[in-house]
Amino acid sequence: MTRNEARPAVTPAQLAHLGEGTVAYLREMGSDELMGKFPGLPQIEPGTRLWALFGANGQPILLSDERDRALAGAFENDLTPVALH
Repeated sequence: MTRNEARPAVTPAQLAHLGEGTVAYLREMGSDELMGKFPGLPQIEPGTRLWALFGANGQPILLSDERDRALAGAFENDLTPVALH
């Protein structure tokens, strides 16, 4: 692309909705990280590791103690899972 060619512009609002309804993010998280991400989550024993699935917009979808169950939740909702580290 040269300097004179127009670049496609993506607004912050468009970027925020990118992947919405099609992509889900899978991440293993500790109990201390989960408290702020999943509203109404009951107290979890410190040090517990769970798999969290989030929508592309960051909306929490589900928690599981097994990665395969979290992946299945993504597929059941017609979402393409992407792992976050």
